[in-house]
Amino acid sequence: MNVAHLKSLFLKHKENSLTHRYITNLNIEPLLNDLEKIIDVNTIGKSVLGQPIYSLKIGNGEKKILMWSQMHGNESTTTKALFDVLNTLLDKKSELNYILKACTLYIIPILNPDGATAYTRVNANAVDLNRDAQDLSQPESKLLRAVFNDFKPHFCYNLHGQRTIFSAGKTNKSATVSFLSPAQDKDCTITANRKVAMEIIGVMNKVLQKVIPNQVGVYDDVFNLNCVGDTFQSENVPTILFEAGHFQKDYAREITREYIYMAMMQSLDYIANNMVEGDLYEAYFDIPENEKCFFDVIIRNTKTDDDRVVDIGIVHQEKLIHGKIEFIPKIVKIEKLTGFYGHKEFDANNLVVLDERGDCVKVNNENDFVIINNNKIALLWQ
Repeated sequence: MNVAHLKSLFLKHKENSLTHRYITNLNIEPLLNDLEKIIDVNTIGKSVLGQPIYSLKIGNGEKKILMWSQMHGNESTTTKALFDVLNTLLDKKSELNYILKACTLYIIPILNPDGATAYTRVNANAVDLNRDAQDLSQPESKLLRAVFNDFKPHFCYNLHGQRTIFSAGKTNKSATVSFLSPAQDKDCTITANRKVAMEIIGVMNKVLQKVIPNQVGVYDDVFNLNCVGDTFQSENVPTILFEAGHFQKDYAREITREYIYMAMMQSLDYIANNMVEGDLYEAYFDIPENEKCFFDVIIRNTKTDDDRVVDIGIVHQEKLIHGKIEFIPKIVKIEKLTGFYGHKEFDANNLVVLDERGDCVKVNNENDFVIINNNKIALLWQ
């Protein structure tokens, strides 16, 4: 698929009822009620707090792809993109029926509905489900494992979101989309099924470079069998980690959503049309490894109360307030931040930076704005 075609498909099929960062069962259930009239929609289990966990199955091809999103409840961008993909595949005018003839997709749109409701990474028992692949101590983990065993996928898509701090390499380019072909042993051996995942990632990266050049990264492949991706990879099923990251000013992750959609659609097209054997895996190694080079805001050249000149690093804390995600700027570093970048930067020109009360700012301060030379400076994107 070319970029123009992918963009056209996205604009036509974007699920407009899903927006911003707070996506829960309440948001997707009306969509599932409509979809169950035309595809296989089921309640496959319940969360710790008794919320239903849903699945969708679409297609009837021999190539089986298992996808799950919001394993971490506060990582919702990939859930939005999944429904965009579903809308696309179900529209006969899209002329993509070849994907559904070649592939069967089993989708769990929200694996951790309690975490989604509370807008937390963990589930209701405060367990990170992506560290529970071996213990299987949680009902959500057991459910995913049972689906994996029963469905017997040929490919797994482990769909996540990442913080704004990540860069694509040691650069001033944000990692807007990241991938990983997880390791399956402590030596990080480049196995046959890892090569298959790497080949598909290379294909997705190729199309993304045309729209977000130098803004795609990969995570390091340190092995941890407690992680779901590493576990499924260790059982010889090619597994791909997707991470939806930050694009400039896009704190709602609506722009990133489009890029995740493009990557998903490109991968499905590739799998449907090719016998993916991993021979073309080497393009994966052209993708830079993620680094933590960003703050949401950096105020450069600020004067401290002891006459030092330093920088102030600020990150936006995501908080659920009255059913809406609010971003609270928090000072996390006051030091020289050479080699780091801000999504938004100011130069204090060797002046003192004050908080809302007129005091010198300190680490752990939460401020919507700061005062420099009697001027209020907003720390959030407007």
